[in-house]
Amino acid sequence: MYVKNESKKKIHVLEIIKWISILGLIATSIVGNYLCRNYNALTRSMVIFIIVTTAIYISSTTKIGKLIIIFGDESRIECRKVVWPTYQDGLNTTLVVTGVTIVMSLLLWGLDTILVHVISFGLRL
Repeated sequence: MYVKNESKKKIHVLEIIKWISILGLIATSIVGNYLCRNYNALTRSMVIFIIVTTAIYISSTTKIGKLIIIFGDESRIECRKVVWPTYQDGLNTTLVVTGVTIVMSLLLWGLDTILVHVISFGLRL
């Protein structure tokens, strides 16, 4: 029992160290980009790309990073299962929505105009 708790504590400490290093890498890239703004933009971009790639790799080895990767894989699988509408179905749906929107806006405009005239007539009495 004591050995399991000790290994859990080590894993927890390792996770914290990883997240601190990720934050440090991101902060380094931001501050370094600001301080080295006189250098070539391509060189700065390459260095920032390497730093961010390293931070992403480290974050993918954490518990939360692994869950995010699993979520992304499952989302990709679900997107493949979706039956996407054809061009004609999309066009028909768009035309129906546009038509209903125009009709409803005209009805609301007419109702508003009628209510304004009724209220103004009532206030004149």
